[in-house]
Amino acid sequence: MAKRSPTAERYADLIRTALFEVVPAGMTLNRLMGVCELSRWQTGRGLAMLRDLCAERGWPPVIWSRDLGYYLCASEAELEEWERAWISEKLTQFRRMITGTIGPHLALSPKSV
Repeated sequence: MAKRSPTAERYADLIRTALFEVVPAGMTLNRLMGVCELSRWQTGRGLAMLRDLCAERGWPPVIWSRDLGYYLCASEAELEEWERAWISEKLTQFRRMITGTIGPHLALSPKSV
């Protein structure tokens, strides 16, 4: 197991508490930062740690949606929809990397591979 930062765990605890107070609604990043009194970097670090803790401890996962912002998801159907959207986004990023960067590089320097 990777070494954990006590500071990141404290940020995660602040975020988890804030999200529990507004369940089932969510919070935008700016509102979450304000409620927890954390910077953008601290909030990002806390969210990453909270995701790890949720997976490890069997808690409902933290997800993000355009409508609600960050929230704790307890619905299996909603979680599956989010997973599909996340995978679709990553596949689009890979496709763009291949067609927009690697493809032109190969066309310019075919012997570089």
